[in-house]
Amino acid sequence: MAEVTMYCTAVCPYCNMAERLLLNKNVTVNKIRVDLDPSLREEMMARTGRRTVPQVYVGQTHVGGFDDLSALDKRGGLDVLLAD
Repeated sequence: MAEVTMYCTAVCPYCNMAERLLLNKNVTVNKIRVDLDPSLREEMMARTGRRTVPQVYVGQTHVGGFDDLSALDKRGGLDVLLAD
């Protein structure tokens, strides 16, 4: 199963929903808390080009935020990415 990394904050409801979706697929999520270290937010923005959380990576593939993750799952693409 592919490694999943998620840039997130503690109080973000979309982060919680993304994590719940992934946990329901028995995926361990490597969370990077950008609210604890401002340099991590800068890293996220440089890496993704986005300012909002969550930002989800499956392996080296940037999936995007919760809406992107959910849409990918509904199309069946998330399971394919996770299987790599």
